[in-house]
Amino acid sequence: MSAPITVAVVEDVQDTREALVALINGATSLRCVASYPTAEKALQDMPLRKPQVALVDINLPGMSGIECVPLLQERIPGIHVLMLTTYEESDLIFDSLRAGAAGYLLKNLPPDELIQALEDVQQGGAPMSMQIARKVVQYFHPQNRKGSAVDSLSPREYEVLSLLACGQLYKEIADKLGIGLGTVRTHQRRIYEKLHVQSRTEATLKFLAR
Repeated sequence: MSAPITVAVVEDVQDTREALVALINGATSLRCVASYPTAEKALQDMPLRKPQVALVDINLPGMSGIECVPLLQERIPGIHVLMLTTYEESDLIFDSLRAGAAGYLLKNLPPDELIQALEDVQQGGAPMSMQIARKVVQYFHPQNRKGSAVDSLSPREYEVLSLLACGQLYKEIADKLGIGLGTVRTHQRRIYEKLHVQSRTEATLKFLAR
């Protein structure tokens, strides 16, 4: 059996923080190694714990969760940061992604889906609550796009990137589109070439650029 994924929580509301820690430790695939009420305390101590995933609230006292993301990634290379919030505003979603967050989850997410999201992000996914994914897809709709390198994508490439940006894993995309895993990777490689990027995050940001 593989070692559990290590997780740290940054949440200022004590009851919520304790509930998240209990939920994480109740899953055999996860282990909470630390929890913090502020971004400042997280930045001070979390690098010593080196968790694989950080679950970070956006609306924190002092430094915001969004401001905390790039600083955590600078001090803990390779960490995956998931934003946890009650807010569905598009600006906050895209600001989080631009800051380097790997996913964006709402606090009303069912417990089993939160556990799944923590597992998925460690496997390379970019989890988003359904309502958030819908906003991202709407933003990506062709009528909302401005002329850019994205216009060079084929309809299928555009479809694949939309699913990647909504947090889907390669296998999930293959199953959803009825194509092989190798075909998904081929589309992904061509998308990166056309957009002149090296990662999923960079490709997503190309869509979000105004």
